[in-house]
Amino acid sequence: MTTYHGVFEPTAIAATSNDAWVRNIVCASALDNGNIVKLKGGKSATDGESEVWTAVVPSAADGLTDLWMVYSGEEIPLAVSGDSVYKGLNLDPRNFYTLADKVVSAYKPFLGDIIKVSAAALGGSFILNTTTHVNAVDNTGGFKLLWGNSQTASVLSYKLIAVSYISLATGAINTQRQDAYVFECVGL
Repeated sequence: MTTYHGVFEPTAIAATSNDAWVRNIVCASALDNGNIVKLKGGKSATDGESEVWTAVVPSAADGLTDLWMVYSGEEIPLAVSGDSVYKGLNLDPRNFYTLADKVVSAYKPFLGDIIKVSAAALGGSFILNTTTHVNAVDNTGGFKLLWGNSQTASVLSYKLIAVSYISLATGAINTQRQDAYVFECVGL
């Protein structure tokens, strides 16, 4: 069975007009675009990474506010074989992710930001007319926002505003679609 990574599109985010809300990060875990992280411990101590922030999985102990969202802006799928990493061998953006300990960009979400994400980028299950929000959860949810029946107070939260799709280039003559969800940021 093929495991796909989340696909993420920042439809309208405040960070596109302010570089202060975009940072380079590094994490000890592999990350998908659309994952949420906590910047903890300041900047990386690794040589050559003096302008790179250290990211960790969000936890209730550290607070589920002031979170950042991973977005490299470049969904070129990876193929990994041993210590070798190959980019661009297939066109499916569901095969894109950032390897552990590699630098990637993240942006600061703001109220009113509009994003579109595939189901693989979210934790839990979407139930029509029941699940209306995705919320940051303790690290048991990993780096994904989790579906919920309402907004969770005092955490990063997005309200579902549309069920949509993301077009996938397959490299073949046809084009496929992936179910996706459009959200508005309603809680930080």
